[in-house]
Amino acid sequence: MTDRDRWVHTALAQRLVFGPDAIDKVADVVKEAGGRRALLVTTEGRLASDAGERLVKRLGRTLASTFSGVRSHVPTSSVEAAVRQASDDNVDCVLSFGGGSCADLGKAVCFFVEQRAGTPGISYVDRPVLAHVSIPTTYSGAELTPFFGMTDDNTHRKTGAGGPTTAPIAAIYDPVLTLDTPIRVSAETGMNALAHGVECAYSPRRTPEAEAVALAAISRIAEALPSVVDEPDDLAARTRMLEGAVLGGRCLANGGVGVHHGLAQLVGGRTGMPHGLANALILAHAVRFNADEVHMGNIGWALGDVDDAAGAIDRLRERIGLPAHLSECGMTDDDIDAVVRMSAGNQTIANNPKPVSEDDARAILEAAF
Repeated sequence: MTDRDRWVHTALAQRLVFGPDAIDKVADVVKEAGGRRALLVTTEGRLASDAGERLVKRLGRTLASTFSGVRSHVPTSSVEAAVRQASDDNVDCVLSFGGGSCADLGKAVCFFVEQRAGTPGISYVDRPVLAHVSIPTTYSGAELTPFFGMTDDNTHRKTGAGGPTTAPIAAIYDPVLTLDTPIRVSAETGMNALAHGVECAYSPRRTPEAEAVALAAISRIAEALPSVVDEPDDLAARTRMLEGAVLGGRCLANGGVGVHHGLAQLVGGRTGMPHGLANALILAHAVRFNADEVHMGNIGWALGDVDDAAGAIDRLRERIGLPAHLSECGMTDDDIDAVVRMSAGNQTIANNPKPVSEDDARAILEAAF
């Protein structure tokens, strides 16, 4: 018997509503989640879009308050402002609408409201103080996970938090909402979704179900993402890609991420680089780092190259038109030094299949540089 023969799988209480025009069901989903006074968390652009106007109309009186100040990498000042607004407006539900930063800010509001109330969730059977319904417009997967990232405004250090009641209780997936997501954002967040599957597939704490879902996510995303980039108006391709992102998010509850996501988060917090782009640039190098500890055959098979998973990732990144190097995207030698220092003690990096020293973190980043 090995540690891999002992596992506990916890199924999150989540309702997923998927399909074209699923956004029209938002009022029913919020009501089923127990929401009567909802706080909408989004960006100014998403709020002003046709979909944003449609969402507000469908919510009707259920919409009690709107926070449209979401920014990339979730600055702590935005978290503080949104938490104050949730408390001042006495909401009982959070509705996040947009990309991963919107979902993360929504989760942060739920987490800190619970902390302030003195009733933080400590078990998977606890109910959240605020129900969270998430409507993603990218492929980040953040709408399904119980953890969020936020970035200190002064130090630019990105950290995270969360708990068993922080995961959204429902998510609405409407492929139509992704049609106007820019090609570059689709490509970057698609690589983020792929990274969820890859890291979960070799996570030390993955369960058999999580691994199976992760491999299915990798296969679906590797097939659909080039089609989305080539034909962004193809609703069928958008639908397949969104399904892959769902699988990538679902596997994380019983798997987890390691050095790749840890470094990508630190790079984003330090430089402002979009999280999906950092994922795309670092993933293949993290896979190569772990290859002597983890069997990559299944991951390679899902990517279409059983002998070279990292190479397949590189070819997919190139195929969808993303750059190859961190240095092309504004990262400097000083940034590498800072990220390496921050990597020590990072809990996400500590979850990697094999230990990661500061020298190891530097080697991965320099390979991607």
